[in-house]
Amino acid sequence: MPTRILPAVGDADAVRSLTTLLSQLPDAEPVAPVVDSTQLVDTLGRLAAESVDELPEVVVVHERIGPVPALELIREVALRFPAVGVILVTTDASPGLFQAAMDYGARGLVALPLSYEELASRVQAVAQWSVGVRRHLGAGADVFTGVGGTVVTVSGSKGGVGATLTAIQLALAAQASGRAAALVDMDLQTGDIASYLDVQFRRSVVDLAAINDISPRVLADAVFRHDTGLSLLLAPGEGERGEEMTDRAARQIISALRSRYEVVVVDCGAQLSGAGAAAVEMADLALLVTTPDVVAVRGAKRTVRMWDRLQIRKAEETTVVVNRHSRAAEIQPPLIQKITGTAVAATAIPANFKELQSAVDAGRIHELDNKGAVKQALWGLAGELGLMRAVEGAHRGGGRFRGDRGSVSFRRRRELGP
Repeated sequence: MPTRILPAVGDADAVRSLTTLLSQLPDAEPVAPVVDSTQLVDTLGRLAAESVDELPEVVVVHERIGPVPALELIREVALRFPAVGVILVTTDASPGLFQAAMDYGARGLVALPLSYEELASRVQAVAQWSVGVRRHLGAGADVFTGVGGTVVTVSGSKGGVGATLTAIQLALAAQASGRAAALVDMDLQTGDIASYLDVQFRRSVVDLAAINDISPRVLADAVFRHDTGLSLLLAPGEGERGEEMTDRAARQIISALRSRYEVVVVDCGAQLSGAGAAAVEMADLALLVTTPDVVAVRGAKRTVRMWDRLQIRKAEETTVVVNRHSRAAEIQPPLIQKITGTAVAATAIPANFKELQSAVDAGRIHELDNKGAVKQALWGLAGELGLMRAVEGAHRGGGRFRGDRGSVSFRRRRELGP
């Protein structure tokens, strides 16, 4: 049986030399290379959704792959696709880097410039390891083999537009539909999820920042289990501790959560930090919440352009959620889409703060009235985004509704097209 090898190389010259050498290996079947970390994870995710047997046995990661650093990318692949063996190709073959690569989940390291004998030896050994793992999985072992949970980031175009409320309700909707859900407060200096849910907590997300290997037990110690069943990782009580959270730590934490929960919702707030940028970059769905007013929409446009300049996320890969929507407003979702260049969720959240005020003041936002227009719209949004399992009947607090008393669905979706 041929060994399928997927090269992940960003540099054109390196792609040519690597694919040429791989094609000369016995029983090797190189597949079309991917040019960056996002394309690699997306490709593996698509294949794993079909079957673990569709995944390549070996992935070869070049040290200059981007935008995610090579070691961080190896960790994510190892966590999400444990049946794939990863080889790092690097100019630094020192014992220190070798040990670091192994710690991050690589199965081998090959030094540059490439040697046929060394590459052939590593590929053969890693392929044999991968085949053995798949044989073990096929025997019915209880090993995680899926593509990982869905990560959703919720950011605000500016402060006060409702990003935290949206994040909480999306996570609650997913949990209530029977999906294991985690909610992370990555608004590290001003995060208020604990206040919204009236939670007294001892551990926070930054307590995981200095841990190199987040085991299930370490993660469980940091997570707060809410009465609703949600698993919470909260922002620190002391805002200055937010500086302890690096982008590397954020990637590691989100990868660990993704491997253990079906849905991971991350509240990134309205200010961009390194940790927040890493979360948005890793997300399967990146939501940007705005209100239909000039200042907020300008903020949304500014945020989208900044993400694009920093190569965090492209505009077309971002979905804007319109909060406090009213049919009487001059600014409507199709105009917001045109201004920002993003997709716009078909479900808009109606303006009805009176429905929310008592729950917000009491820190019981999870006890919103199921018949309330805002909750219905937010849970309808969760359904639109695919975060809820299908349930019998109308909804379990969610669904599609029309008009200002519920989610606003635009039947002519072509109006929202690019």
